Amino acid sequence: MNGVRIDDLPVRDELRGKSPYGAPQLDVPVRLNTNENPYPLPEPLVERIAERVREAARNLNRYPDRDAVELRTQLAKYLTDTSGHEVGVANVWAANGSNEVIQQLLQTFGGPGRTAIGFEPSYSMHGLIARGTGTGWISGPRGDDFTIDLAAARKAIAENQPDVVFVTTPNNPTGNAVPPETVLALYEAAQAAKPSMVVVDEAYIEFSHGDSLLPLLEGRPHLVVSRTMSKAFGAAGLRLGYLAAHPAVVDAVQLVRLPYHLSAVTQATALAALEHTDTLLGYVEQLKAERDRLVRELRATGYEVVESDANFVQFGRFEDAHTAWRQILDHGVLVRDNGIPGWLRVSAGTPEENDAFLDAVRALKKEQSQ
Repeated sequence: MNGVRIDDLPVRDELRGKSPYGAPQLDVPVRLNTNENPYPLPEPLVERIAERVREAARNLNRYPDRDAVELRTQLAKYLTDTSGHEVGVANVWAANGSNEVIQQLLQTFGGPGRTAIGFEPSYSMHGLIARGTGTGWISGPRGDDFTIDLAAARKAIAENQPDVVFVTTPNNPTGNAVPPETVLALYEAAQAAKPSMVVVDEAYIEFSHGDSLLPLLEGRPHLVVSRTMSKAFGAAGLRLGYLAAHPAVVDAVQLVRLPYHLSAVTQATALAALEHTDTLLGYVEQLKAERDRLVRELRATGYEVVESDANFVQFGRFEDAHTAWRQILDHGVLVRDNGIPGWLRVSAGTPEENDAFLDAVRALKKEQSQ
C-alpha cells in the first residue's frame, strides 16, 4: 500500500497534476490569510442559534425541508432590503457555501463538452470546480492593473463561445470591483456568442464602496448573482451560500442538487443569523474602515496597493513574494501568497491584528532598505 500516489490511481486526466484548494493553517499570533471576519458572533446571536438548533434537533429523525423555503424567503427579504431590488423566494437558491452554488451551476450549465471562462487572477475555485465537473476551463485576460480589459474579454468570449462566464466583483484576490457597465457589456457579448450563462460572484459585495449588481437581473434570464454568508455575516463555519436569478435558473439547478442537501441544523443557524443582520452589518462597517486604514498605511510605508472593495488588500511589489511572505510570517503574522508574482494579500482584521501586520511590513520595508 505504501508509495501509491494519486497519479497511480485511475483518476480523470483533467485532475492529474492538480492541487486541492487551500491556504496554510499555521498556529501564529495573527492570521490574516483567509478573508474571515475576525469578530466572533455576538452573544445574543449565539443564544438565538442555540434556540433554533434546539428546536431543529427535536425533529432530526426527519429529513429537513428539501427546498429550504423559509430560509430562501428570509434570504430574499435580506437581498430586497439591502439592494432596493425586489427579490422573491422563487429567485433564490441556497447551498453549502457559495462553492456548492458554483458547483451546481456548472453541473447544470457546464459539464463535458462545455466550457467556462473567468478573468484571472480571480477566485481559483471557479477553475477547480469547472475541472471537477468536467467543464473545460478558459483563462480570460486582465489588464496590468487587474481590471478586466473589456476589448480583450469580448474577443475571448467571441472566439471561445463559453457556456458559462464568471465575473467576480469585488475580485478575489485583487480586491477591485467591476463596473456595472462592464458586466453589462460582458453579458451582451456572452448572449451574442452562444448565448451563455453569466455568473456574477459577489462574495464580498457588502464590503464594497458601490452597490450590488442585483438590479441587473431584471430582464436578463441568463444572469446569476451568487453570494455567501461566510464574509459579511462572519459565518465561515456555517457554510451557507446562495444565488439570485430568474426562477427558471432556480428550477434548473434543482435538477442536480443532492436530496436534502442543506441540513436542518444549517438552515436553523442561517435563519438565526438573518435575524441579526443589523448587528452583523455593523461589524462590516468597522472592517471597511480598517481596510481603508490598511490601504492608507501601506501606501504611506511605500507599498503599492490595489484599490480594494473587499475585506482584504493586495499589496506589493516584491522581487520575491514568497520570501516576503516568509519574512512577514517571522514577525508572527500570516498573510496570503496567492502565487501572483510580486504581490501578497492581507485580510482586514481587528485594529490590534492590523497594527501587528503594519508593524511587520514596516519592519520588512526597513530591512529591505538596509
